[in-house]
Amino acid sequence: MPRPLLYLLVLASGMTTMATEMSGSRLIAPYFGNSLFIWANLIGLILIYLTAGYYLGGRLADRRPEPRLLCWLTMVAAASIAALPFVARPVMGLAIKGLETISAGAFLGSFAVTVLLFAVPVTILGMVPPFAIRLRMTGVESAGNVSGSLYALSTLGSIIGTFLPVLVLIPWVGTRDTMLLFAGMLAAVSAAGLGRRLWAGAPLIILVGLAVPQGAIKPDPDSIFETESPYQYIQVVDNGGTKYLKLNEGWAVHSVYNPDRLLTGGYWDYFSIAPWFAADAAPENVLVIGNAAGSIPRLLTAFYPNVQVDGVEIDPDVVDAGRKYFDMNEPNLTVHVADGRPFLKTSDKSWDLIAVDAFRQPYIPFYLTTREFFEETREHLTEQGVVMINVGKTPGDSAVADAIAATMRDVYPSVYTFNTGQFNQLVVATRQPASSSDLRSRTSAMPPRVAELAREVLPKLREVQPGGTILTDDKAPVEWLTDQMIIDYATARQD
Repeated sequence: MPRPLLYLLVLASGMTTMATEMSGSRLIAPYFGNSLFIWANLIGLILIYLTAGYYLGGRLADRRPEPRLLCWLTMVAAASIAALPFVARPVMGLAIKGLETISAGAFLGSFAVTVLLFAVPVTILGMVPPFAIRLRMTGVESAGNVSGSLYALSTLGSIIGTFLPVLVLIPWVGTRDTMLLFAGMLAAVSAAGLGRRLWAGAPLIILVGLAVPQGAIKPDPDSIFETESPYQYIQVVDNGGTKYLKLNEGWAVHSVYNPDRLLTGGYWDYFSIAPWFAADAAPENVLVIGNAAGSIPRLLTAFYPNVQVDGVEIDPDVVDAGRKYFDMNEPNLTVHVADGRPFLKTSDKSWDLIAVDAFRQPYIPFYLTTREFFEETREHLTEQGVVMINVGKTPGDSAVADAIAATMRDVYPSVYTFNTGQFNQLVVATRQPASSSDLRSRTSAMPPRVAELAREVLPKLREVQPGGTILTDDKAPVEWLTDQMIIDYATARQD
């Protein structure tokens, strides 16, 4: 094999390896989410496959140091990667059934099968560097130079394969077509190495897949919109005139909108009572971290027409969906496309209420649960200010909510929690000492429907006492606590 062609094959293999991993995370996210657990498993197994490839590639190259064999292997890898998006989605559809029935076996089984689909192409791609080194070796005196040069070239390819899909191709053409483009490129280099006209058509066959209609990413008869943003998979579902915003695996609803109803019937409604835990008047300024499609600002605007709301949402595509499908066009709402905590750090404003609803279900970003974060919220509250946060739970297990409540109690003088359904718990903290009797005494000053919500909540309130697990920026194992909570719940349902 000519030296430039061998170098090009090593570069293309490095690019395709990382492009497959980055695209694979996007392929998986609509079904399994993009939690730390999912990322750790994907990266860990990819590394296992590469390790196996390094070992097998070295052994095979010593036995059969044939350039055509290497090109055959990379052609198989290209074909496998091209097939991945078409084969994986039906398999991942089983995960949705697992989520709907709370079946740990169906969910974990489909995830295992999906990740195993990466085994063949990634293992083969791992074989390329040691195989190429063997082909280039002319003597031990050049071993260091040859191996260093080829691994540097492979790593350069990996760098390109990391940034090019994330910054350009996935936002431009989508996940499936990104995988097809890299598979086609690898097939073209492999065909050149095989040296017969017959193989010249292989990359063209792969690229024909670009012309196959995409169809829905997650078919749903009620879906009216779906897209892949730089951050996540987004879906809007219309069920009987009520629109629901779902992200990634779709286990949770992130916003609800019905033009004929104000109250959602969900946890969003209870943010309207939060200011009355500490103040005798309606709020004037509110910050919503995790604005999504605007359920909380809509309610607050309806109950408190003079309120000014700053909504922080990290994903601009979610903001666009909110404006188009959820009528998120209140004149008093200013939406900031930013990450919640950096926005808070750089702002010099103070608010009467800071509402935190920043889940990527079922996980809440750990840096929005720590003592340092709640110290920052306290600095941005008015004297009679309140912070309220939505936390996920399962029936009978509120480990995450308890840890967050204990952390807030370490910062604030008064903290209360109450459940809003089986899977949500709200935690509220006040800058000044407050009691449940204060809230009860203010019901007469509240808007009537807010007062009804407050009277519903009063019997459920639990005051949080000092002590318990304190989460910090250095140690906040919210993903571990959440995973344990979900596994225990799924196991109990199975039993």
